[in-house]
This record gives sequence, C-alpha cells and structure tokens, in this order.
Amino acid sequence: MRAMKKKNKIKPAIALALLFVIILAVSAVLVRFPLFKIDATAAVLMDVQTGKVYYEHNASAALPPASMSKMMTELLVLKNIHQGHNAWDEPVTASRYAANVTGAEIGLRPGDTLPLSTMFEAMVIHSANDAAIALAEHIAGSEQAFVEQMNAMARNIGLSSHTLFANATGLSSADLTPFQSAASEGETQMTAKDLAKMARYLIRTYPEILKVTEKTDIYIPELELTLHTTNSMLPGEPFAYNGNDGFKTGYTQRAGYCFTGTSERGGKRFITVVMGASDTQKRFEDAAKLFNYGFDNGSGAVLGRWLNRSAQTVH
Repeated sequence: MRAMKKKNKIKPAIALALLFVIILAVSAVLVRFPLFKIDATAAVLMDVQTGKVYYEHNASAALPPASMSKMMTELLVLKNIHQGHNAWDEPVTASRYAANVTGAEIGLRPGDTLPLSTMFEAMVIHSANDAAIALAEHIAGSEQAFVEQMNAMARNIGLSSHTLFANATGLSSADLTPFQSAASEGETQMTAKDLAKMARYLIRTYPEILKVTEKTDIYIPELELTLHTTNSMLPGEPFAYNGNDGFKTGYTQRAGYCFTGTSERGGKRFITVVMGASDTQKRFEDAAKLFNYGFDNGSGAVLGRWLNRSAQTVH
C-alpha cells in the first residue's frame, strides 16, 4: 500500500515536469516563429536592458533610414553638452542652407537665432531639418565635418560597416545638391539592427532624452509657434500605445515610412524598428505588433500564464 501511495505521489511530479518541458518547447517555437506578419521591408525588436533581439526581419540589410538617422545627430549634441563643449542656453543661428532646406521644419529664416535647447527639441519632436542642420553647423563648423563625427561615433558604439551617414538629416543627396555648403555626396544607409543599437545606446547613455521624446508639442515663444510631434504612438495620438515615450519617425520617397519606437511597462523596456512601410499607419501598426510580442514573451508572461493554468489542473 505504501509503495502504491509513493507511486501516486511521483506521478503528478513527473506529469508536471513533462508539461514544463512541453511548454518550454512550444515557447521556443513561438519565439522563433511568431504568429504575426510584419509588412515592412525590415524590422527589429530589442530588449533595452540586455540588448537581446526578440524578433528580426531583414535586419542586416543596408536601407535608407530617412530622419531616423537624426538619432545620431541627437547623440552628438548630447555628447557635446555632457562634455561641456556646448550649453543648452547658447544661441544657434540658422545659415541660408539650414533655412532653405526641404522637409519638416521650424520655418527659420537666414540669420534667425534660437537657443540650442529649442533647436534640439524641434529636431527631436518635430523632426525639423532646418534645426538639425543649424545644430550640425554650430557644433562642427560645417555639415561635412559633422558627418565625419557621425561616422566616427557609429564605429565607436559598435554599429556595423553597413551603416554610413552622409548628412545630418537623413534627406536624400538630391535634396541637398542645390546648397553649396551641404554634405550632399552619397546616401545615408543603416540597418534595422544598427538603428536599434543606436537607440539603445542613446537611451542608456543619455536617459534624459526620453524627457524630450515623450513630449507631443514644443512651443517656440520667439516665433509664437507650436510644433507637433511626428510620433503617433504617444499618449493621446492616433496610434497611442501604452508605455510609449518615444522615439523617432522617418520618411523619404526612397526610404518609405519608418519608425524607431520605445515603450516601457513594469520595468521592461523594448525598442522596435520598422523600415520601409507602405504608409504611416502600417509603420505604427507593425511597431505595435512588435511591442505586443515583446511584452508577452520577453517578460515571461506567456510562460507564466501556462504554468499557472497547469498548476491548477495537476494535483
């Protein structure tokens, strides 16, 4: 009888162990082959704390990143501020090139001067090209010299040889050739994985950037002007996502619709990169799919739910 009881005690333990093995196997399959489709040309999902990649699609292909490359411009501005080479309250003046560049803008005229902090926030929040160029010229003396710093920093932080910066904005060279002082040779290219690495480095090294990227508007009193965010996943925006507090959109005809985003829930933060989406809605929808996948799998939530259900049925 005692042997029978002992045998009966062992059986549930074996069953639970087998169930645990099955759950791990199924989880591994789901992580490797997620049950969703990304429509973009390339995509990545990365854990900010560990750098682990939970999902990638065409992630090592060199593609035009459009304004997502401004994250490197942000990085260099923050580096110079932290090293004491520049200050947030110092004046930055727009050149003729900066004032007349195409795309998203503050609307600067040649000679207009704004505090460095205002130029920075306009670039980060509204993706203002005139602000990005004014900052590049202010910090390095010329956009060409600034581009050299961008590429040097790319190597320093471990980005791949597939990533190459050609200007401070991510615009196509054809947009810049009318301007003699522009860095108009070649095209900026980056991989989705390098974009995720760069965003991760930026967040971990200068976490104060999130205090800027989380803003939906910037008011510029000197111009009596309010600029709105390009990130439609922030709270109150059309594709609002719980936990999103940044990061950077991008669009050119060559690049398509792009987005690098970051969201945090329960102490877990992820970065998503979407490149070459067919329209603005799809880039945010793809980012949401990636975030959902990360928070479901990266935090162990799926495995935890299955284990809880199993514990209720195995006695």
